[in-house]
Amino acid sequence: MKDYLIRGLAFNDEIRFFVTKTTDLVEEIRQRHDAYPTAIAAVGRTATVTTMMGAMLKSGDRIDVAVRGDGPVGTIYASSNELGETTAYAKNMQVHIPSNAQGKLDVKGVVGGGNITVVRDLGLNEKYTTTSPIVSGEIAEDFTYYFAASEQVPSAVSLGVLVETDNSVIAAGGFILQVLPNATSDTITKIEKAISNIKPISTLIHEGKTPEEIANIIFGGEENYRILNKNDVEFKCTCSKERYADALVTLGKEELEDIAKQETTELVCAFCKEKYHFSQKEITDLLDNLK
Repeated sequence: MKDYLIRGLAFNDEIRFFVTKTTDLVEEIRQRHDAYPTAIAAVGRTATVTTMMGAMLKSGDRIDVAVRGDGPVGTIYASSNELGETTAYAKNMQVHIPSNAQGKLDVKGVVGGGNITVVRDLGLNEKYTTTSPIVSGEIAEDFTYYFAASEQVPSAVSLGVLVETDNSVIAAGGFILQVLPNATSDTITKIEKAISNIKPISTLIHEGKTPEEIANIIFGGEENYRILNKNDVEFKCTCSKERYADALVTLGKEELEDIAKQETTELVCAFCKEKYHFSQKEITDLLDNLK
């Protein structure tokens, strides 16, 4: 089953929801960065919630998330759009620490304390930035708090990444449930009961449950919700050689002159690890254009 996301409304349109499977996405991130288990658990959770937040955007918009913790994994960056095209990485992907008291990957231990920054790029040079503190380091709880504090939307966020003994990601995904203004106390009670009894999201995905089947479990049957949209989720970076050429120009004349002394210049994308090579002539041409 390939990765995809569903978005919809439940309980007489009182609840907005997003459910996604991101196993392949997170495994590709792991492979590209040779990530260790605890690091990919933290980055995978961040990539998953960013993918669902991307589904909240309009066409052409983009969302960038930075989880700026003081733990050994460093800052986690993730980016996505409404099409489910997502990238993510952390400053230090080669981090693994002992399991926590529950015998699970200690995501909190590698993330630490700090804050979350969310930037929505709405095009036409319109960018909106919001921040909130990291309240637990477990990512899901941090974004539950983020939605309530920064966007004033009561939400429940569940995220999970299951890693095999060979370090490969065998299940990843999540859901976001958001209480709309017309929600009744009875509906809120139903949601609270459902999420208190549900298995971990990574367990459900590992069992082969689809996003629709997970929605059935949460809402007690398909008659209680309707899907508004369904789209694929995939790893896709926005980098290109042209973008890196533009970035080189911003360095200025003196630094470009120093770079032009080298026979070849290699730049590596932090998100996807793609390598871009610039010959001495290409750097000289950029310098000439700058002059």
